[in-house]
Amino acid sequence: LSTFSFLCSSPVPHPSSGGSEGIFRKDRDLSSRHYRPVHSLPDVCPKEPTGEAARVLCEGPSVVADQHRWTVYNSKVNLPAALNDPRLAKRESDFFTKTWGLDFAETEVMPSFYLPNITKEHFGPYLQETAQREKIHERCKSICSNKDELDAVSSITNNHDKSRTELEQVPKIFMKPDFALDDPTTFHAVLPWSHFNSAGGKSSRDMASSRLLQEKLSHYLDVVEVSIARQISLRSEAFFHAMSSQHELQDRLTETTRAVAVLRGRAAAIERIMCEGPLRALRQALTRSNCARLHNKLKLMAAVHQSQPTVQLLLSTSEFVGALELIATTKEVLQLELQGIHSFRHLGSQLCEMEKLIDKMMVGDFSMYSRSDLNRSLEDDGQVMEKDRLESLVFGLLRQRKLDFLDIYSDEMILAAKSIVTQSVVDSVSQIEEIDTDIVTKLADQMRLMTFPQWFELLKSVFENFILFLKRIKVTLSVVRNVVLEALDSNQKSRLLERAAAGGLTEAPGTPLNQEEAELAYLTHEGLFISDALNDAQLHLGASTGQEQSSTVGPRQALSRMDGCGSDSASGTTESSTSREHAFQPGGAAISEDLMPSDLELGRVANNIQELLYTASDVSHDRCVKVLMARAKDGSLERLSSAEFVFLSQAVEGFVRDTEKLCCRRSVSLRGALQSQANRFVHRFHEERKTKLSLLLDNERWKQAEVPAEFQDLVNSIADGRITLPERKPQGTEERKPSDYLHIDGQKYAVVGTVLLLIRIFLEYCQCVNDIPSISTDILTRLSDLLKHFNSRSCQLVLGAGALQVVGLKTITTKNLALASRCLQLVVHYIPVIRAHFETKLAPKQYSVLRHFDHITKDYNDHIAEISAKLMAIMDSLFEKVLSKYEVKAPMPSACFRNVCKQMAKMHEALYDLLPEEQAQMLFLRINASFKMHLKRQLARLGVHHDGGPQHGLVTVDVAFYTENVQSLRALEKLDLNMAEIWEQKR
Repeated sequence: LSTFSFLCSSPVPHPSSGGSEGIFRKDRDLSSRHYRPVHSLPDVCPKEPTGEAARVLCEGPSVVADQHRWTVYNSKVNLPAALNDPRLAKRESDFFTKTWGLDFAETEVMPSFYLPNITKEHFGPYLQETAQREKIHERCKSICSNKDELDAVSSITNNHDKSRTELEQVPKIFMKPDFALDDPTTFHAVLPWSHFNSAGGKSSRDMASSRLLQEKLSHYLDVVEVSIARQISLRSEAFFHAMSSQHELQDRLTETTRAVAVLRGRAAAIERIMCEGPLRALRQALTRSNCARLHNKLKLMAAVHQSQPTVQLLLSTSEFVGALELIATTKEVLQLELQGIHSFRHLGSQLCEMEKLIDKMMVGDFSMYSRSDLNRSLEDDGQVMEKDRLESLVFGLLRQRKLDFLDIYSDEMILAAKSIVTQSVVDSVSQIEEIDTDIVTKLADQMRLMTFPQWFELLKSVFENFILFLKRIKVTLSVVRNVVLEALDSNQKSRLLERAAAGGLTEAPGTPLNQEEAELAYLTHEGLFISDALNDAQLHLGASTGQEQSSTVGPRQALSRMDGCGSDSASGTTESSTSREHAFQPGGAAISEDLMPSDLELGRVANNIQELLYTASDVSHDRCVKVLMARAKDGSLERLSSAEFVFLSQAVEGFVRDTEKLCCRRSVSLRGALQSQANRFVHRFHEERKTKLSLLLDNERWKQAEVPAEFQDLVNSIADGRITLPERKPQGTEERKPSDYLHIDGQKYAVVGTVLLLIRIFLEYCQCVNDIPSISTDILTRLSDLLKHFNSRSCQLVLGAGALQVVGLKTITTKNLALASRCLQLVVHYIPVIRAHFETKLAPKQYSVLRHFDHITKDYNDHIAEISAKLMAIMDSLFEKVLSKYEVKAPMPSACFRNVCKQMAKMHEALYDLLPEEQAQMLFLRINASFKMHLKRQLARLGVHHDGGPQHGLVTVDVAFYTENVQSLRALEKLDLNMAEIWEQKR
């Protein structure tokens, strides 16, 4: 940078106007130019300063004056360590001149943004102007050379060439960086032992060789030492310079140490003369302030010390609220002003334990009150028992945030409801002589031994008792709600007064503080002087400061009145509504906002009170359900007559209506119990018939059954639109013979006995819907389940061959399959009839359940299609087996075609009497298509073509025989077999 500065500050010479020889001169007019002075590089080891400079240097930097700027005391690196850095191969030449930075570490110097980037192009004009002068100078140098310089140069060159020549005599192996004699190769190259190890031992020649080797190595050593000495002599000046610099540094460090000692002495004198006295005065003032604070703390500790006996005295008179307020005040004082006092280290935990004890006492007292109130005689008047006691307990529980006290009342309410039912049953049983309570001890068994009129009177008595029970609960809960609402209103008023007080303080900021307020303001600003606290309080009076002072004043004033509280409690008076109202007053010391529940919590308690009344209604209904279900356990309610069931329903509806009016709650458990009884009837009805159907299917042998005349009459009545069970005919009527088929709408149905009974069963379901329309949806669902069960079980027995194991059939024949298909078709025929009947019993919004019949119809049709596919599969496997052995050769017709026609005749014989003519024709058309496919495949494999040849003629004879036999079967005379399709079409 200094070099660049010199270049920039030196003016560029310009050729003079009068010189023709190209001689350049500098301009002499320097008045308009301002150049920076040239700064020489600092000396590595400057000379010892003298005079005033030496005195300033000895004094060194001032610790006090120079504390905010960098001095030598902020140095972070040891200079000898930086000089002797082992990581550097050689020392830098600019060690003392380059910029190191504050941390004295290797850092890259960023180029200055204020200096231009100088390149070779900047010197172009100067080089062009000085080129002629440089040529003249070079020419003069070549003509007049300096003899001394030539001698010095020649001497240096000769010495350098001589040194290099001598070093070249040393073998290259010694100059390698990895030279090591422990390497065998290197060792043998340096000491060739092969010259010394002769077979005859040591000889004069070996001795001469070893002496020659020793001299050679010594010569190499001398050459290297001479070269090293020459290099050291060339750099001796730098070594001596470094040593002298080190000594100078040591001298300067000694002077610095001496300056530091002088500075420390001066600092000690300043501390002794100027600091000790003022600090002693400040310390004494602080001590006085601490003593005053200690005196105040001791007075406060004396007041706190009396809190525990006073709390115990209040508890002895059951004044829970007063004891809780005193405990809260004491805990607040301990936390804010007496925190860390060793003698009170256990007082906080003791107060907490006492508070927990008070909580338990209040909870126990409330539980006892609830139990005595709910279990007293229902004949008493509807007034609240000990209203003042209840209000005091509720307020204390709210004060302690025991907001779950309603759960206690709920538990007691449930137990009281149980006792009401028990007492009602005992009173009723005591009036019935037929029931021996010594033998029958359980209440449920006693109720089941009653006749229905006796049990019905018991149920009405239970209903009346529960109405009185709910009225009592409602009156008690209204008192509790009033207390909660009063607390909520008190919270709102206290907030309004605090806002008004804060506004008043803001309007009068200059009001002076009295002595008590000044003391409290000082306590608020703990840790400061009293004057500072007072000034700060006067300057910053506002809403937030007023709240803080009011929260601090409360505990101290309460503790100052502690003795009076104790004397009042000793009088033995209990809490009254007047004292409770005083506790609710905003601004009093009894309550603060952080102790009472918030508005949100009080609102939740009020909502829970209403929910508790709803719970009482639900509990009453649940206990009545117990009475109802105890009677229905043996199924007696399912065997009631319609008139008795109507009486029961009216009584239940009346009780439900009264409780809904009283509690504003529509409980559904009792109504649901009645509905569940109806559902149980439906369930038993369905299970009996499903079990019966399962037994019939498991014993069915899937043979055609005769149809009794009564079943024919049954289906005829269904066809006439009477979907009911027919009345039983007297036994004297004439008996008619059964028929082989069931005739419906002009069709004959060959059926099994199970299907006949299935028709009667679903008519029983329809009759049940006619009698009890309210359970139509349930009956429809159960009937759907029954039809699905018949479909799935018949599929398992016939298609799944389950009848082989269940009934013991040897095989599932085609006749069994056709008979099962016909039975399924009969059920499918009646499904629309059943659907139309149920549709008349359902409300329009319940029509969605009718979709079950659509799913059932689809399942039945799929089952019928699977049976048809099974019949096809039987014949298809037969054709594949028989036609795979077919050969076109005489005699005709062939045995293969005779066998096919025989099997077709058997199939027709099994199906003709079971299936309608149309279904039989469709089935045989599909069988014929399968036969043509397998025959066509076999002919293609045999290479028989429609070419009029001998083989074609033989096949034509077989096909004619097959066509004649199939069309000779009944109902298949006009069947178009289209046997021309067996031949490959020519392309």
